[in-house]
Amino acid sequence: MKVGTKEAAELLRICTQRVRQLLKEGRIKGAEKGDRFWEIPLFDGKPEVKEGRRGPKPNWKKRVSKAISRICVNQHLIRSNSKHGTNKPVIRVESRGIIRYFHSLEINGSCKVVYRPDKPLSCGAKLWLEVASDVMLTAFVYS
Repeated sequence: MKVGTKEAAELLRICTQRVRQLLKEGRIKGAEKGDRFWEIPLFDGKPEVKEGRRGPKPNWKKRVSKAISRICVNQHLIRSNSKHGTNKPVIRVESRGIIRYFHSLEINGSCKVVYRPDKPLSCGAKLWLEVASDVMLTAFVYS
């Protein structure tokens, strides 16, 4: 799987300008520039950065990314759609603190179903799917 500079920066927890600087120095393993954009391959879910010759040791290699996307269905929106005759998206995806809603979602990879009635999510969901950060989610929004 390959990502762009913005996604690589999020995975390494550094700014996009630093990623561009590392690319310019040739320190990101396997990175290639396409027509206009960089294509950065992932190794174990993260870009691999070659060690520099000067300065402090990089701290992004010490961190283990546990970014998980949580997917659940918003039952309140389902009821609201039925009551008001609307068609608002009801599939809730939370990833890295960003919440999005979709009508349809395709999961390309493994996921885990979690049921915790004693410890629900902050949104109130007691049943949800957990998907690792390297799994591709393809969303379809219908109006």
